[in-house]
Amino acid sequence: MKSLLAFSSLAVLSLVKPVLSVAVYGQCGGINYTGSTVCDSGSVCTYSNAYYSQCLPGSATTVPTTTTKPTTTPGGGTTTTTSTAPSSSICSGSRTKFKYFGVNESGAEFGQTAWPGTLGKDYTWPSPSSIDYFVGKGFNTFRVPFLLERMNPPATGLTGAFNQTYLSGLQTIVNYITGKGAFVLIEPHNYMIYNNAAITSTSDFQTWWKNLATVFKSNNNVIFDAMNEPHDIPATTVASLMQAAINGIRASGATTQLILVEGTSWQSSGNAAAFTSLKDPNNNFAIEMHQYLDSDGSGTSATCVSSTIGAERLAAATTWLQQNNLKGVLGEIGAGSNSVCISAVQGALCSMQQAGGVWLGALWWAAGPWWGTYYQSIEPPSGPAIAQILPQALQPFL
Repeated sequence: MKSLLAFSSLAVLSLVKPVLSVAVYGQCGGINYTGSTVCDSGSVCTYSNAYYSQCLPGSATTVPTTTTKPTTTPGGGTTTTTSTAPSSSICSGSRTKFKYFGVNESGAEFGQTAWPGTLGKDYTWPSPSSIDYFVGKGFNTFRVPFLLERMNPPATGLTGAFNQTYLSGLQTIVNYITGKGAFVLIEPHNYMIYNNAAITSTSDFQTWWKNLATVFKSNNNVIFDAMNEPHDIPATTVASLMQAAINGIRASGATTQLILVEGTSWQSSGNAAAFTSLKDPNNNFAIEMHQYLDSDGSGTSATCVSSTIGAERLAAATTWLQQNNLKGVLGEIGAGSNSVCISAVQGALCSMQQAGGVWLGALWWAAGPWWGTYYQSIEPPSGPAIAQILPQALQPFL
């Protein structure tokens, strides 16, 4: 959960709902919504999606949509439909709506030294009620981490048989998410380490991904996230392993799904050069990066460097994506629930949507039933990030 990148403050406004009108950033419409549709003075009820309209500062706006022609841009797939994001005072200029926007649903990777571990004691799977909550608000993407040593017991190795109980748990939550019409990123949360040793065999890694992708190859809403945050491994080695993952996934018959690849180290070193050579026969992969906004980019402090640090830290990555005709996904972003951090998250997401479509989406870290009082927890109904981060920093970008 550290930063993995290659390469003026807004006031916190009241979320208290007036008797006859809705406060700025509050919900004012959507399917199944029964509250007031009148916003406080100075804001207007603005459509985000069928399930969510929100009171945003300013005057009434329209939400135009446009459809692009088929594209074969690396990371963009063979066809793309793009909606122009709703305008608001948070962002200026033209914006491209994220195709994938949601949260990490963490839990199955907990207890990282307990193999295989006990369900409900060492690890847990995401709650269907959490999925329902976010889908109901218009989010459409969930990242589900899991542990390699539980999926493939060390006794039989990476290329051996899956633990069917653990695999069934993953299949159950994947089917639940995609049954709601949402997308799910499945990702081994292992940092390119298996059984206490670095993964170096491209052959084994390719076989492992071919085996897992075979299970999900018929589900078009599954996204394959090749590996979470490899670190302390040369970028060229990681790039070779990521290419092996691409090859294995495509060899399984999973030819339509998006593949995400991640660079090495918690502060990138050499990724830019190594990752431009990746190839996908189906031309549908993207570079996944992570970014936290505290001083060391670790996601362990609720204090952000500044109200502009989000956009600043993403600037080089955006330029690199644009220059290399690649697509990116911000697989993890997190910050504290305070005015500086909220502005910094808004700035980061604004800069991504203003980048001409090179960023396909972003996911907040994290939801999950076991986060408790962790300041970035957005697990409903009362995770610390729900009161301010959810309505002010995330929902305006739906």
